[in-house]
Amino acid sequence: MLTRKQHELVCFINDRLNETGVSPSFEEMKEALDLKSKSGVHRLISALEERAFIRRLPNRARALEVLRMPERAEKKPARPKAAVPPPAPTVPPAANDVVEIPLHGRIAAGVPIEAFEGSTMLAVPAALLGAGDHYALEVAGDSMVEAGILDGDYALVRRTEVARDGEIVVALIEEAEATLKYFRREGAMVRLDPANRAYDPQRYSPQQVRIQGKLSGILRRYD
Repeated sequence: MLTRKQHELVCFINDRLNETGVSPSFEEMKEALDLKSKSGVHRLISALEERAFIRRLPNRARALEVLRMPERAEKKPARPKAAVPPPAPTVPPAANDVVEIPLHGRIAAGVPIEAFEGSTMLAVPAALLGAGDHYALEVAGDSMVEAGILDGDYALVRRTEVARDGEIVVALIEEAEATLKYFRREGAMVRLDPANRAYDPQRYSPQQVRIQGKLSGILRRYD
């Protein structure tokens, strides 16, 4: 048997998929179920997964598939809001919400290396991300240590193809290698500056460099 909220959520997801072909966002699910935070949505989705009513599609954010719908007998009649018991205590609220963004392999903070080696998902505190479409890259190397970016950190990147002087960007060089550096224009050239005095700036023609995003934040794990 499903709880009333679990039943409401799987029906809402199924209706949205039938209407648009796209899963609803966690924010839309929170509002549809009148929940106080998205952490409650995470718990409901996990419960529905365990009961094999839905599954998350791999390597895609906001991708849910309804495997089966609950039996009619499981659908409980709606009760007036006044009769609904107060919710059980929840984990601390919206500030602790997480979202999943694509993790596209490793990126050099030193000598450029190939980027976008496959794609998995990385859970990130929502507070670290602003507006826009984001992805993550694992940092390899030490050329950005003076900017507080260390080997093994996860760079959280907002997708964009433009940047201003002095911003830290993901730059794709000759469509083959990517690096994390300060972006600057130097006459007719593009200069990519490290944040480590042991490394020299890299200079390229504009045709050799394509901006892939700007640094939004850093995620660090401590073992």
